[in-house]
Amino acid sequence: MSLPNSGIYKGARSRSGSASSRFTTELFDSPNSHVVDSTTAAAVNEDDGVGLSDPTISHKRREMLDLVNRLRNTGVQTDIDLPMIAVIGNQSAGKSSLIESISGITLPRSAGTCTRCPTECKLSHSDAPWKCIVKLHFNTDAKGMPTAVRLVPFGAPITTKSDVEDRIKRAQRAILNPSTDPNKFLHGEDLAPEDTEVSFSRNYVSLEISGKDLADLSFVDLPGLIASVGRAGNERDIELVKSLVTSYIEKPSCVILLTVACETDFENQGAHHLAKTFDPHGKRTVGVLTKPDRIPAGEEDNWLKIIRNETEPLVNNWYCVKQPSSQMLSKGITWTDARRQENEYFSVTQPWCSIDPQYQKYLRTSNLTERLSTILSELIAKRLPEIQEELTNALQDTEAKWRALPKAPSNDAVGEVLHVLSLFARDLSRRLEGTPDEDGLIQSIRPHQQAFKRAIRETAPNFIPWESKGPHKHLPKAEFLANEEEDDDDIRQDHDSDSGSSAPSSPRTFSSSPKIYIDQVLKRAQSARTRELPDNYPFVVQKAYIAQFTKRWRQPALDLFDEVYGILKLDLASLVEGHFEHVGQGNAKRAVLMIVNDHLDEAAARTKEKIEWLLALEQAPTTLNTHYYSDYKDKFLSYYKGCRDKGDLVAKLQTFPSQGTQPVAVTGYESSVTKVLSGLSELGITVKASDLPKLLPPDPMEAAFNIMASVRAYFQVAYKRFADLVPMAIDYEIVLGLENNMEKALQEGLQITGPDGYARCESMLQELSSVSSARQEVQKKMGRLQAARQELRRLL
Repeated sequence: MSLPNSGIYKGARSRSGSASSRFTTELFDSPNSHVVDSTTAAAVNEDDGVGLSDPTISHKRREMLDLVNRLRNTGVQTDIDLPMIAVIGNQSAGKSSLIESISGITLPRSAGTCTRCPTECKLSHSDAPWKCIVKLHFNTDAKGMPTAVRLVPFGAPITTKSDVEDRIKRAQRAILNPSTDPNKFLHGEDLAPEDTEVSFSRNYVSLEISGKDLADLSFVDLPGLIASVGRAGNERDIELVKSLVTSYIEKPSCVILLTVACETDFENQGAHHLAKTFDPHGKRTVGVLTKPDRIPAGEEDNWLKIIRNETEPLVNNWYCVKQPSSQMLSKGITWTDARRQENEYFSVTQPWCSIDPQYQKYLRTSNLTERLSTILSELIAKRLPEIQEELTNALQDTEAKWRALPKAPSNDAVGEVLHVLSLFARDLSRRLEGTPDEDGLIQSIRPHQQAFKRAIRETAPNFIPWESKGPHKHLPKAEFLANEEEDDDDIRQDHDSDSGSSAPSSPRTFSSSPKIYIDQVLKRAQSARTRELPDNYPFVVQKAYIAQFTKRWRQPALDLFDEVYGILKLDLASLVEGHFEHVGQGNAKRAVLMIVNDHLDEAAARTKEKIEWLLALEQAPTTLNTHYYSDYKDKFLSYYKGCRDKGDLVAKLQTFPSQGTQPVAVTGYESSVTKVLSGLSELGITVKASDLPKLLPPDPMEAAFNIMASVRAYFQVAYKRFADLVPMAIDYEIVLGLENNMEKALQEGLQITGPDGYARCESMLQELSSVSSARQEVQKKMGRLQAARQELRRLL
């Protein structure tokens, strides 16, 4: 026999010489997909035992089944949906007898529920002598909570079939007592069924059986669904078993082998309803009718309709098997005799013997076994590309989780801690020096430095060259300030938007200082005179005005310090988090954060001292920048005098075109200015139109003009000096200075160089149990997945 285009299954002839028909199944889709001659089914050689003993069975099919068995041995079924056959049925539906008939072994028998944990059977045809290897597969604890997968060998390989029943019974006891050493059950006295930690378990017994008389087949026998628990039972067991069965059959790659006892009304069998819930169209369910000899008289036709797929149709059909009773097994009937009796039963017993030949292929265990082997092998072949893809995706996800985990503690605790501290100090140094990142530390500080400069500029003395009781006018723009202050436009825009004013303002008039009128300046100067000559006024007047604006510099300076301190503290916390978040249980992070904050506070104290020192310096006004001071004094003197005498004239002169540029339309005013400038030039005096206000006649307020120009010029000198020195001091002391002795402070603060240094480092690196457990789980999963990938590579 062969599968068209699949190359998966190459059938064989039975030992009687009859030819088996071709398998043309499209998996889970064709209800009449395979044909087995009734003569083949009837021809049971005395040498045949169970299953498919034909040694010429498809090598490729066996390869598929062996692959999944090897994959399951890796434990990867917890991560990937592997094809499998799950045997389900109601309590006492004949499941165990069916398993025995397929596997050729005897399962433990007891009153009530026989199977209290899953039993996985891996059958493989082999020319070597028969043997059975028993293993225990633990994946939950005594409370049913998931744990790391453990595959525990349970005794030496069994070579005598009669020893299997006792070994399985002991293995089930070990599974039902997960907290006890399995060896106690392997070699000790058997325990009573009620002496177990759990009544049912998701952990399972694994049987690896090989021999000449076996089919290549794998399946898992699940506990029978319970209808009632009786007086001594636990009602929770009903849902527990149902949940256990559901966890298997809900997977898309699970073939459901549904056993239904003919002695019970079909509609009352809960296993059928559960199977239909997860496979409503019957595409992956194979039905098996058991105990046909117990069909009540007159009801045979109901069961024949099921075999003919007329009632409750399944894509892979219903089968009927006849197994020996418990009494026959207890009398020592061989499986060869059991198969012979089964064949005779279906050959001579009505209505089975007279059923249409096309349905004979659905009778007898041998036909069921062969069909199951074909279904499973084809399902494996179909799922292989998907399994490979799922495995690749699972590996990538697991590797990502592994990379996300913190680094495992080092054996060199001191070296590891010093290494982390060094990386932290290096990263801190890089941040403090400055990085070309948009969110760099220096970039975060710069806007506050610019705001500080603007705040200092706002303290400029707001001198008004008119009397306080006279008409109030708008001061014209001081163009000589606009040319020097690159951020004037931004400052004016901010001020205008805040004040709601639509009138143009000049850099000079923009000030948060109160207005000081010229008559107030003169009055203050006159009141300060002692024994000076009439045209002299004491310096204490200028000093008083200077003190007014320098006193206002303290708050902006402290505000800048506070902003920088806050930025540094947040940046330090972020760096500590990044370097120490996953170090140990969090003690190292907390200790380091406290140490670096203390170090920051020490630098902050030094910085505040420097700021106070700079503020103190400004209380004694002086400058060696005489050229800059004199130039600005002249400019302000001309500006104030021009505004007071003829504001309109000054405004026009300020905007008059430079020499050498003639206006398009020459007016009388423009002609006059041009003549004056030309005449002065002929005398060898080179001036601009804006310098002409200096030629205006003396003003009674001349002394006030001098004081105002002197103070305002000094402000230009002092504010620029202060606006530079304070940010520089802060940057030097608390930003760049933060790096100084940081590593030393950390080592001394953590006490890692002292006599108890190793113990302290070891304590700091001790990780949370949850992290350790997560690492172990990811590591085990990685091992399972990598082992599974190796198995796939062997096939591919």
